[in-house]
Amino acid sequence: MKKVLVATEKPFAPAAVAQIKEVLDKANYELVLLEKYTDTSEFLNAVADVDALIVRSDKVTQEVIDAAKNLKIVVRAGAGYDNLDLQACTAGNVVAMNTPGQNSNAVAELAMGMAVMIARGNYNGKAGSELRGKKIGIHAYGNVGRYVAKIAQGFGMEVLAFDPFVDEEAIKKDGVKPVASVEELYSSSQYLSLHIPANDKTKKSIGFDLLNKMPKGATLVNTARKEVINEEELLKVFAERDDFKYVSDIAPDCKDEIAEKFEGRFFFTPKKMGAQTAEANINAGVAAASQIVDFIENGNETFKVN
Repeated sequence: MKKVLVATEKPFAPAAVAQIKEVLDKANYELVLLEKYTDTSEFLNAVADVDALIVRSDKVTQEVIDAAKNLKIVVRAGAGYDNLDLQACTAGNVVAMNTPGQNSNAVAELAMGMAVMIARGNYNGKAGSELRGKKIGIHAYGNVGRYVAKIAQGFGMEVLAFDPFVDEEAIKKDGVKPVASVEELYSSSQYLSLHIPANDKTKKSIGFDLLNKMPKGATLVNTARKEVINEEELLKVFAERDDFKYVSDIAPDCKDEIAEKFEGRFFFTPKKMGAQTAEANINAGVAAASQIVDFIENGNETFKVN
């Protein structure tokens, strides 16, 4: 019998675990649960004899791969996979996957919810502004970006997008205006919804030059990764432009300085919350389990990332 470990320092909801078990039971696979572990040694012991692994934000390092002698596949239940050491996975003949699209609506709703919140001054009782008639730029037009576009259109916003990896006609078909460069996107957008991954090319790529191009009353909405922001330059934008606002579902390292100096111009969730809905929790977990079964039984590598 194949063994599948679900290792989650921050566990799935019970309903998600139940549906993951249902998928695995149907395939005659054994589910092994490791939840709320406090030491890496617990993870290393649990992974020693399993065939497959499902994680959330848990780090799958070289040490984990070395300890997992039977491991064939690891699936990150979510879109981002920077917590997986892809080089170690490849060297250990382990297929690494993510579950793109399963959390997309949840992230998009949070992005727009934070945009509304900051537009209304964090609900401080004073007059705010409306989203209708404003321009929103989407930096990276993937699954989340498409959902953001639909919701923003519902608010009556004009939507622009930049993504060199997406065909312009596909963007236009959604009623979204493609722009030719990232500079044009930022200079045209009063709101900017950020969805780029964190990698060697994108880390600290969002800095003063781009943000300072944004129109008066600019708001940056970040539901991607904090690492893509150049925080030193972010502080410079805050200092030089009293109209600039920043909302994010993961607080920057410089959050204390922002809170001290720029009251009312920011909002950060207590932890990364883009995928924190009951629906996304279930969707991502079930997708991960289904992909494992499909890979082991049929060799399907559709969502392989290494």
